[in-house]
Amino acid sequence: QVQLMESGGGSVQAGGSLSLSCTASGLPHTGSCLGWFRQVPGKEREGVAVIYTVGDKTLYADSVAGRFTISQDKAKGTVYLQMNSLKPEDTAMYYCAADRLFSSGGYCYTSTAYEYNYWGQGTQVTVSS
Repeated sequence: QVQLMESGGGSVQAGGSLSLSCTASGLPHTGSCLGWFRQVPGKEREGVAVIYTVGDKTLYADSVAGRFTISQDKAKGTVYLQMNSLKPEDTAMYYCAADRLFSSGGYCYTSTAYEYNYWGQGTQVTVSS
């Protein structure tokens, strides 16, 4: 049984930084795509960044590329999201998600939320101007 538990988040002023952690259990050792998604009320959930758990190839949304960094500690089964230069539009509920959506080349081919079947409970990130 796959379980995902997020921690981190909180409130920060624009330009600040926050970090999120997601500890996963029950994922197959042959690999998964594990990453972060976010949602604001009234909008669809969107992919932020995902990482292939066996390799380290990553996939970022254009809106966060260069500001956010996803990384992992494979021994701990934990993925991190370091968020720098935060903007008010980054305010959202952030979710950790996982699924086996990787290619034979060892990269995650999608960060489309509805394709991921395993989800954490979410953690709020609020950026004030």
